[in-house]
Amino acid sequence: MLIAAPKLTNSELATKKQLSGTVWLAGKLVSVSVSCLSWCSLNDYCLRTTQKSPCLIQVPDQRESREAAMAAKVGDNPDSLMALCTAFCLRNLRRTMCYLGDRNKLTLRPDVFLPSEICDKLVNAYVELVHTDSNFEPQDGFFQLFSDPRSTRLTRVQLREDLVRDRDLEAIGKQDLIELHLTYCNGLSARSLRALTSFRHTLVSLSLFGCTNIFYRKGGAPLACAEEDDDDEEDERPARFALDNNFSFQGFNRLRLLNLGGLPEEVDAEALLKPLPALTSLDLSSMPLPRATFLAQWKDRLASLVLYNVDLSEELISTVVQMSQLRHLDISRENQRSSKFKMTRKILTTVVQSLGNLVSLDISGHIMLDNCTVPHFEEAMGPPSIEPSKSSIIPFQELKRPLQFLGLYNTTLCNVMHIPAYKVTGSKNEDQVLNAIEAYTEHRPELAHRAINQLFDIARIQHCSQLLRALQLVIAALKCHKYDKSVQVTGSAALFYLTNTEYRCDQSVQLRRQVIQVVLNGMEQYQEVTVQRNCCLTLCNFSIPEELEFQYHRVNMLLLKILEPARQDESIQRIAVHLCNALVCQVDNDHKEAVGKMGFVKTMLNLIQKKLQDRMCDQVMEFSWSALWNITDETPDNCQMFLNCRGMSLFLECLEEFPDKQELHRNMLGLLGNVAEVRALRPQLLTSEFVKVFTDLLDSKADGIEVSYNACGVLSHIMFDGPDAWPMEEPGRDSVMQKMWDAIQSWDVSSRRNINYRSFEPILRLLPQSIAPVSQHWATWALYNLVSVYPNKYCPLLVKEGGIALLDKVLEMESHPDTKNMARKVMEQCANFKEDPMDTSR
Repeated sequence: MLIAAPKLTNSELATKKQLSGTVWLAGKLVSVSVSCLSWCSLNDYCLRTTQKSPCLIQVPDQRESREAAMAAKVGDNPDSLMALCTAFCLRNLRRTMCYLGDRNKLTLRPDVFLPSEICDKLVNAYVELVHTDSNFEPQDGFFQLFSDPRSTRLTRVQLREDLVRDRDLEAIGKQDLIELHLTYCNGLSARSLRALTSFRHTLVSLSLFGCTNIFYRKGGAPLACAEEDDDDEEDERPARFALDNNFSFQGFNRLRLLNLGGLPEEVDAEALLKPLPALTSLDLSSMPLPRATFLAQWKDRLASLVLYNVDLSEELISTVVQMSQLRHLDISRENQRSSKFKMTRKILTTVVQSLGNLVSLDISGHIMLDNCTVPHFEEAMGPPSIEPSKSSIIPFQELKRPLQFLGLYNTTLCNVMHIPAYKVTGSKNEDQVLNAIEAYTEHRPELAHRAINQLFDIARIQHCSQLLRALQLVIAALKCHKYDKSVQVTGSAALFYLTNTEYRCDQSVQLRRQVIQVVLNGMEQYQEVTVQRNCCLTLCNFSIPEELEFQYHRVNMLLLKILEPARQDESIQRIAVHLCNALVCQVDNDHKEAVGKMGFVKTMLNLIQKKLQDRMCDQVMEFSWSALWNITDETPDNCQMFLNCRGMSLFLECLEEFPDKQELHRNMLGLLGNVAEVRALRPQLLTSEFVKVFTDLLDSKADGIEVSYNACGVLSHIMFDGPDAWPMEEPGRDSVMQKMWDAIQSWDVSSRRNINYRSFEPILRLLPQSIAPVSQHWATWALYNLVSVYPNKYCPLLVKEGGIALLDKVLEMESHPDTKNMARKVMEQCANFKEDPMDTSR
């Protein structure tokens, strides 16, 4: 090994800083937003209500307690034994719970019985793994494992997106489900409605949020009105043929919580809900309500009502204010311009006065027609207060106690001083923005991405004081909306700033790994330029390769895929090549060989070929040669690939095209030094053309002594094979050796270096020999230079690898006097070096 895995050079490190500073993230991002409590927290709240709990759990006044809890949550605590066992079983179903039965069907072992606590975790963890881990393979017939309640018990199931099909719900139809949440499950049709009826006697909580096809039958004649649908609509609704009017909630007597948000306009909510007089929680987000008075049937029972993006009217408001038991009301909108209804001070006052049990209210996205706020000069003195009597919003002065939650996102009301609520969504400060991300992520990605964009601005321009909470919320949003481009763009942009050096000391290993996982998920899902650029830039904030090693194969595959297109965005190309170079620097040979087999060498040479065609020597060109230098270090197979893929031809072309590019020359010669270390490949370097080029470069002053040193190293290994291996008359072997002596004599032994040796083995093998004295001299000079200039690093390494004994042999041989003199100096340097017992840097 002539040169072992160089570290990033000063210019490459400078480029890394330049890449990090090249903020391509901010330019096109915009923001606005609206609000609502997350469905999960709403379930907890409503279930407590049905159990006659007197009030919601109080939100602490002090932010510190929340931050402490969050810090504990995202610390380096190990996963629970239950989580580890669940994940292991799901990844190894055939080795643990199952076997292949008839027709290779996955079947539960007959001696296995799984209670609901385990079954629920298995199903929900399975869904999580499918959506967040690209290495996890979905199992055909997985839900069939839970078809028999005698061996498996399911009670609470949460399924997302296109993972679930009609047959999956039918498979678990015999289970006594208490809770079933289906979110954006567009693969479900009316067949699943029939499967739902099998749960009617036990179901307490049901969500069909965003399941746009579930009320449509597959088969039959298409609706006439759908014949002219455009292609996009057809793709979005592949199974929409005819509305199924036969389904009824008749018999769902235990159902208390129902979410029908985002269902098609054709669904008649009034008829559908009529058989459910006992509901306590209802979400009708984005559904048309032409006859709002039907909601009055729940006026004495309903504890939670969500009417997000529902067209409000005086009739609807007058119906809502009759619901005396309401504790949570959401009448928010996505944006202000889409509503004909205008919120007035009178309406807001009526809501507050009529709903005396209210603890949570969301009015985000509304324009207030008249002034609802106290004039600034009349506001109560002192720090911000949550006391209703001091409220800057006049209608809220009627409150008996502060609200637990108040949604004011995308309204002017969030900017006032005194707001009578423990948790407020808005855009005034970091706390309001984080509350918005937390409240809207699960069911309102269109709002979550706007709030994340505002967090991005806070982290970029100001300072994020709740870093751990911010990171967790962005990670959750990216996991939840893996297929939503807007969330992926803003989320990856925010992560870039939230993981930079300023915030790094506050982040645990576990948290940073979660960031890497969601970034790689985004890179896999989207080939779009902005997402790819954001994700690559975010990866630059990590210690490479150390922090990426747990996903080493995956991240290399993704980066090579980015670099495959012949015409790629220049900025992405530059960042991706930089990452590739860093990933193969300072890793073991097994990693390098694995990456080489992925096509790394060929990809880099293709980039070099393209740059040659464009006659451009830029960072991509230099990084590509540097990456090849790293990946060929002590890896003969990768060196062979380099030669097989016309690497030497590209080397000569680059020398000719860019004669003055010093760093390029250094990188190319370093790579060829690695090739020259492989004895079986050296004959391919022994041509008149190549040897003449190496000899000419001995006189180069480029990059200090580096180019000359590397060229001499290549020739030293060639000379080591002896005169019998020299096949040419011109240039002659003796004349080349003389030029090598002259070059070595011209170097300053105190020169600081731009290389990094992990092992001296390739240099040490040149010492105990007499067939090529100049090779021995080069090796001794190299050792003397390194132990003199960097004694702390290289003296221990030389001693460890047995170099002192080999230098002793040099003294015993008939070596050149200068060589012996340097050998003595190396031995003296190591003898005088005293290793610091407290130094743990190595």
